Amino acid sequence: MSGSGFSERLDRFLDLLREFYESRHRGALAREMRDEDDLFMLLVFSEMMGIPNPASYYTLELLPVLYEGFHDWHIRMGMEHSPLDHFRCC
Repeated sequence: MSGSGFSERLDRFLDLLREFYESRHRGALAREMRDEDDLFMLLVFSEMMGIPNPASYYTLELLPVLYEGFHDWHIRMGMEHSPLDHFRCC
């Protein structure tokens, strides 16, 4: 029984330690993650925008999943309207 109490305290301690180290860098980590997501969206939608993409065959399956975030992405990239002729989101 005391083993489970120790395990809970150890988990709590590790959570606090993780929070201590990540709290100072949370903004930078979020920006980096957003930048990676933006690059990934560009890679997936590049063929539709006229940029040759050798991996377009493999990224076609991802299009339906990424359409939900497409509007936010193109606004964040500085495009007021959708750059795709056949896909209007705003």
